[in-house]
Amino acid sequence: MRARMKIMHPIVNEIRDALRGYYPDSEAFSIAKMLLVEVFGFSTLELYGGKDKEISGKCRDVLDEMIARLQKNEPIQYVIGIESFGGLTFEVDENVLIPRPETWELVQWIVEDCQSDSSCRILDIGTGSGCIAVSLAERIPQAEVEAWDVSEGALQVAKKNGEKNGVDVCFRQQDVLKAMPGSTRYHVIVSNPPYIAEKEKKVMDANVLDWEPSLALFVPDEDPLLFYRKIAQLGLEMLTEDGALYFEINQAYGQETLQMLKDLGYTQTELKKDAWNNDRMIKAKR
Repeated sequence: MRARMKIMHPIVNEIRDALRGYYPDSEAFSIAKMLLVEVFGFSTLELYGGKDKEISGKCRDVLDEMIARLQKNEPIQYVIGIESFGGLTFEVDENVLIPRPETWELVQWIVEDCQSDSSCRILDIGTGSGCIAVSLAERIPQAEVEAWDVSEGALQVAKKNGEKNGVDVCFRQQDVLKAMPGSTRYHVIVSNPPYIAEKEKKVMDANVLDWEPSLALFVPDEDPLLFYRKIAQLGLEMLTEDGALYFEINQAYGQETLQMLKDLGYTQTELKKDAWNNDRMIKAKR
């Protein structure tokens, strides 16, 4: 017998049609399902063949507004206001970068290294949405986690994400380029700082370039390691004797970042590739 075809709810095809020409059809289909499930509470049963559930009145106005935003290339994560990361849900808006899978790989690396520690103090520099700090606090319950960001808007989002996911993270407003070492020593300092050179703008997708915060993305062409160097210099004073520095990096500057760390005196430097086989993560011991 032939398998019975799944019939989608008519509203799925309506959204897909509205996004045709703006997104590939498969992506428009995924966006349609995401909108209906995450925003309007459709179940899987209602998506496939259910005609009982309708969208009307104010909900229809909300849907129409969301479609209009998507037609302007605004990322779906900003439109619905959330993104999943490592099994947790994070609120996101234009103040923060959208959490990405390669950043989760960095979190996993730290979790693997720290699980056996009876106590661990962690500092996340440039926390954005808080995805790294919150995920580490959730995965390593014994850890004391602190997180910095220069943006007040980002910190408001990060604090909400810490509360939403039930973890205790100390969030502080701090410009790392102006930071001075304090008395606290950390076992781990982690950062996913701005690392895209200005010259790379011309090859970037519009939904990143036009919507995600430039403050969290770009560094000057003449000094692409600006943030890494400053954080590494702080690490010399702020890490414990056997503490480790972890970075997410620009794949174009992997070897340069390694050499900079070695020149500063870091040892046991390690460069890791992400799932797409790009140089993406570095670990270095003080």
